Amino acid sequence: MSKKSELKKMISETESEIVALEKKRERSQSVLLNAVVSKTDPNPTDVEYFRVFTALIDERRELLRRYNAELENLKK
Repeated sequence: MSKKSELKKMISETESEIVALEKKRERSQSVLLNAVVSKTDPNPTDVEYFRVFTALIDERRELLRRYNAELENLKK
């Protein structure tokens, strides 16, 4: 398999993973927003889920940027 096609596959997989993680994060995000609107303390577990999913999403986005940069360098 060529390096370009391998990178394109990894980019596609990483994009799909980011979408899946964002969907998982939405639940805790909505619970946190509800707590803010109702002026109550959010559940610490929901806060932790939000932080973990956000950190994972940030890691995957950085990985995606590296893959895209590497692919651009191969195109030159």
